[in-house]
Amino acid sequence: MKNKICGLHLVLELKGCPFSILDNEEIIKQAIKQASQQSMSTLLSLTSHKFHPMGVTALGLLAESHISIHTWPELGYAAVDVFTCGEFSDPQKACEFLVEFLQAEDYDLITLPRGNKVKKEKIYNKLHEEYEPCQVAN
Repeated sequence: MKNKICGLHLVLELKGCPFSILDNEEIIKQAIKQASQQSMSTLLSLTSHKFHPMGVTALGLLAESHISIHTWPELGYAAVDVFTCGEFSDPQKACEFLVEFLQAEDYDLITLPRGNKVKKEKIYNKLHEEYEPCQVAN
């Protein structure tokens, strides 16, 4: 018997995206709207913020959970989360759409099953020892 999961959380790393796309708040909002449709999810609300001198953060609240996009245009990079629960949403479809729509040259995708019955390996995070954070615009 399979363990039931509460949802799927997809973490999408988009690389090599055009600056003009990643720095455009309206395009990023449109990406979330269309990704929610592609995943068969219901978009309840959408909020975004344009950073200066560059970058966009947008969050789509779904009846099934959320889609978020954070962009670093100067790096050609976007960090995307797509989390859906329920039997009918397909977060993979949203990610496939976003790779194409945001014109990524390359991407990495991690799928995390979510739920209290899902066995997860405990990971020691050496983040601050091994990595230096990117500059963040205010």
